[in-house]
Amino acid sequence: MLLIEPGTRAIPSPHPLQQSCHKLYRAAATSEIQRHIHTADAVVLHVPHADLVDWQTAIIGMRRLPVYWLCSEEAAHQQADWGYAPDGVIFPSMTVHEMKLALQWGLRIFQQRKHWLEEREQLLMRLEERKWIDQAKAVLCEVKGISEAEAYDFLRKQAMNERKRIGDIAASIVKVYQLIHG
Repeated sequence: MLLIEPGTRAIPSPHPLQQSCHKLYRAAATSEIQRHIHTADAVVLHVPHADLVDWQTAIIGMRRLPVYWLCSEEAAHQQADWGYAPDGVIFPSMTVHEMKLALQWGLRIFQQRKHWLEEREQLLMRLEERKWIDQAKAVLCEVKGISEAEAYDFLRKQAMNERKRIGDIAASIVKVYQLIHG
């Protein structure tokens, strides 16, 4: 686990966080973060609330990891809308057992969000592919004078013959058509 504590926000040792993870790396500067980010399984931000979004964005830009916020009870109660989505919030007053449970829960949230993002990317890709296929069917109907069903069959057979995805074949047809008629 990578604990980011810029400035003078260092937590005292020993701390339940150290006992809740296998290995704890500490970092205060970007160079230290970059040195440890690829070996860490998660990141704990011990930063003021005002800096959370910037730190979370910076971490995600380096590597996608579960991100937790180590905050004081006063800061947590004062914030009605945090404006970001950490995977978990941990408090200095937590016991080792409570901290382990919070870290496990945050990992579950992270994995869920990661799964949803992957599913979203796949759906967007399929939607984009569908657009290419519809455009290619229209081109084939116009150029070859065939029905939409026949155009789709043509695309499918061409994809099988060339051992490519139907979306790639469709995109190629549309791009060539646009090049010639553009």
